Amino acid sequence: MSAAPLALYRRSLGNFRDTMSIVMRRFAVRPARYPRILWSVWLIAWALLTVAIFLRLDAGAGEMRGEWLPGFVRFTDFFTQFGLGGWYLIPSALCLVAANLTDWRGLSRQGRMLVYNWTCFAFLVLCAVGLSGLAVNLLKYGIGRARPLYFDSFGVLSLHPFAMDARFAGFPSGHATTMGAVFGILLLLFPRRWYV
Repeated sequence: MSAAPLALYRRSLGNFRDTMSIVMRRFAVRPARYPRILWSVWLIAWALLTVAIFLRLDAGAGEMRGEWLPGFVRFTDFFTQFGLGGWYLIPSALCLVAANLTDWRGLSRQGRMLVYNWTCFAFLVLCAVGLSGLAVNLLKYGIGRARPLYFDSFGVLSLHPFAMDARFAGFPSGHATTMGAVFGILLLLFPRRWYV
């Protein structure tokens, strides 16, 4: 390995170690406190809501797909584009790469904290959107629900578990999962604005 890539590797490894050191110190000073959540109640509520939507609302929306007003279609298309994971994953990954290639030791204390905070934020976004996206894609193929585009061909309640075909990856919604992760991050950043 030549001198320049070796130096870059060492700097990158040093940046990672510095970040982990700061995180560990922060957790030691201010341990995370989480509220007690009744997960069983939320899980049951989620399951019942999913079944109700699956049987009533989703079927009706799928059947009415061709009857939507053009303005409403444009509105929903906008939010469909806004829910693509790439809008959040690519900038986060680029931010992490840039921060990791920066010479942290050459920065002022304020500059180091700025880079550290952006690194943590990018990592949070990357994990929240990326890991939830991975989980939802595994669920999609396990459930095998036909996409709304194919409701006419396969039926609204068509399930083909483990078909490994993109036509049967309609549930759960990746776009909704991405937006849930994004709003979860926003809730962590702005807890007093929870009502939004």
